Amino acid sequence: MDKQALIDKIRILDGLTSEEKSDLIGLLRKHKKYGLVWEDKPEEVEERLREELPVLREVKERAIISDSPAAPNHILIEGDNLEALTALSYTHEGKIDVIYIDPPYNTGNKDFVYNDSFVDTEDSYRHSKWLSFMNKRLKIAKRLLSDRGVIFISIDDNEQANLKLLCDEILGEYNFAGDVAWQRSYSPRNDSKGISNEKEHIIVYSRLSPWIPTPLPRTPEMDSKYKNPDNDHTPWTSSDAFAPSAATHQGMVYAIQHPFTGELVYPYKGACWPLHQDSMLAEMNKWVPYKYELLNDDKERAEVCGIPIEEIRKGIPAIVLAIPLEEAQSLAREKYEKGPWPKFYFTNKGKGGFRRKTYLTKVGGKIVTNLWPYTEVGHTDEAKKEIASIFEGDKPFDTPKPSRLIKRTIQISSNEDSRILDFFAGSGTTLHATMQLNAEDGGHRQCILVTNNENNICEEVTYERNKRVINGYTTPKGVKVEGLKDNTLRYYKTDFISRDRTQKNMRDLVAAATDLLCIKEDLYEEKQTFGHLKLKLNLARYFSDENKHMLIIYHEELIDVIVDEIKKMDFGKSRLKIYVFSPGRYAFTDNFIEVEDKVELVALPAAIYDAYQKVLPKRREKTFEEETKEETEFPTDLFAGQEEGGEV
Repeated sequence: MDKQALIDKIRILDGLTSEEKSDLIGLLRKHKKYGLVWEDKPEEVEERLREELPVLREVKERAIISDSPAAPNHILIEGDNLEALTALSYTHEGKIDVIYIDPPYNTGNKDFVYNDSFVDTEDSYRHSKWLSFMNKRLKIAKRLLSDRGVIFISIDDNEQANLKLLCDEILGEYNFAGDVAWQRSYSPRNDSKGISNEKEHIIVYSRLSPWIPTPLPRTPEMDSKYKNPDNDHTPWTSSDAFAPSAATHQGMVYAIQHPFTGELVYPYKGACWPLHQDSMLAEMNKWVPYKYELLNDDKERAEVCGIPIEEIRKGIPAIVLAIPLEEAQSLAREKYEKGPWPKFYFTNKGKGGFRRKTYLTKVGGKIVTNLWPYTEVGHTDEAKKEIASIFEGDKPFDTPKPSRLIKRTIQISSNEDSRILDFFAGSGTTLHATMQLNAEDGGHRQCILVTNNENNICEEVTYERNKRVINGYTTPKGVKVEGLKDNTLRYYKTDFISRDRTQKNMRDLVAAATDLLCIKEDLYEEKQTFGHLKLKLNLARYFSDENKHMLIIYHEELIDVIVDEIKKMDFGKSRLKIYVFSPGRYAFTDNFIEVEDKVELVALPAAIYDAYQKVLPKRREKTFEEETKEETEFPTDLFAGQEEGGEV
């Protein structure tokens, strides 16, 4: 039976739901020609998300609030990262500039847990489980990346090949930016078999290509090569104008007529001057005017240059002087003596060959390569000593990464206001590195960490480590380390609301989404009043700082009173962002017409449903009774009281 005939039979088959028929047809139509193929293994957390929506609830007693109002708000989320990523798909879609993750390496040595069980080397679905696990998370991670975003993934040889193919499929092989070799150890290991492994991989993909990493700071050794023997405007070094035998030269050899001797000289033996490098010739022309002498068959070039074809003569093509030799000599010597020299010059005080200057101010930083030695970014032993120094000699985490390594990834891929995400947070090195970099360059980067609380890792390691880094700590040797106090850290846990769209569940979702909205707007300073109105927290909440204002209206019956108060208020240059409960998508625009220039309206929970719909797994089909069930609860006391001058 051909495929289409089988599809037609499935469509009329009894005993299957519409969703089951759709899935079967989808499997039949799916035909992969190239890439990874694996058997998808369901996760318990994925099955939970078929019936429940994740939200985030703040654990306020664990908040570490900086005294500085300008301190960046960092976020630590305790929960499964698939749940947390789903929540972040609403708050941070397209807003993350840097993702660094250190997922389980799937070595078979109890490092990868799937559905509460360790995956060992005897598991015949070992690689399928790992790929299923990573596939779901990377697909959401891609949605979170900004247009300038980059993702760095640490991995070793166990899954490197599979991960590369998976990322090619999800992120696009044309967005592959590199496979970094991190030298993780400072001495060869006496491994029992094979080649001693001293490196791990960091796979790098950009959201869009091309992506150019930010150059690294230059070292004193690099700068020492630049001198200023002629009192030019900045130190420089001499370099050959063009590499010999380069493919772009197309076999053409060009000379420059020496302004002192009249000889045709070359940059150096075998070097070439491509005719198309007009910008470089223009630089030379600022020193000594020149003109072309062309090949006899270069008619097209002659026409472009406006030179009559009959003037083209045979011989060695050269760039010759456009003024008399004596005049050129005088001009060249005058510019040589006075300076600054041009970018191109003759060596040996004007008597030698033609060379090019490379100025220190123009070379920029150190180019990023795919080899990161431990001397530059640290090694595994350094990471263990680093975390032990924070925890008074204890080592509460077996496989930390050195903060210098993570700082390198952020350094080459972020700006001072970037958002950074790590959803395999482990010991919390990514936040530590982010705060260190902010302290060094005055940045305001924000970091989001996600980890589960298996063996109390989130509470006792991830949170505790960064709490000590912020507040300061004393090393086992008695050295006091000053805290990075200009940072705020907020602690959240994942929670859930039923996906059933009853009136009660929708209202519960809007109420539970308050912490999500604070994260989304990066606005946490709550006010007890709105204008002259004292708000009851289960009906409306207002958040405001110097630059932003957010009002959440849980019950639409308050709208008219709120509008009257908005008329009297001034929000400066910004608009009041209003999230209002609505059974549908209508944000009560008509009610706000009189203040439409002051507000920006969003209907909830529709906005959350729309974001989640893009990433949530399909849910089971509901019965008619379940779909139509509605529960409505609405309080009658709209406000707790009135301030002077207030009206209800």
